[in-house]
Amino acid sequence: MPTLELHSISKTFTSPAGPMLVLDRLSMQVAAGEFVAVIGPSGSGKTTLFNIIAGLERPDAGAVRIDGVDVTGRRGQVAYMPQRDALLPWLSVIENAVLATVVHGGDVAAARREAHALLADFGLQGWGDARPALLSGGMRQRAAFLRTVLWHRPIMLLDEPFGALDALTRAQLQQWLLALWDRLDRTVLLVTHDIDEAIILADRIYVLTPRPARIALELRVALPRPRSYTLVTDPAFARLKRQLQQVLMNDERG
Repeated sequence: MPTLELHSISKTFTSPAGPMLVLDRLSMQVAAGEFVAVIGPSGSGKTTLFNIIAGLERPDAGAVRIDGVDVTGRRGQVAYMPQRDALLPWLSVIENAVLATVVHGGDVAAARREAHALLADFGLQGWGDARPALLSGGMRQRAAFLRTVLWHRPIMLLDEPFGALDALTRAQLQQWLLALWDRLDRTVLLVTHDIDEAIILADRIYVLTPRPARIALELRVALPRPRSYTLVTDPAFARLKRQLQQVLMNDERG
């Protein structure tokens, strides 16, 4: 499995007030098979960072490397699940799931067979022919994740995948995601605003400063797996949470 490396990434956008530096010489690494979370204040550049990793935008400086190969600006190297599920309302769950295969001219029939075989694992059995409007919020997120998995890239970017869901559904899907990650053997980089979610899911956590984003803290989560929300009462969990909160609050104070 590949290692993802970001080397000194910088990005500036033009705003009405002039140039706006969003990412400032940001470097991080995600090891093969690792689950890494990125947290930071709103507007700190997390989605911009993901767009650069996915090749949707180019940095002004720096490089994105997978297994040492420079893939800066190259699309299709990673599987990317954006904040919104982006399911096309006129397509069924199955047709949404195989969309990347259709767009890239792959074996669509084989992709459909694989999608059907995975429906039960994704909690979507019996819903393969349904349109997105008939799905609950949690089911839509699982359908979007199925599409991400079927892109068959060993590195997955998940941008706030559960941010719009209620607390109970979010907790259920976090456990579901952990179980799937363990089975699928993928490398995951997750953006989240939820400190508890980051601790429960991740092996390591990067905390970004307010814009322009730099690395304020890299924290290893040395908690045993499998994990669940029962961990929130563990003193070790509380210590990690306080450490993350302190860094975030200090950054917000400037």
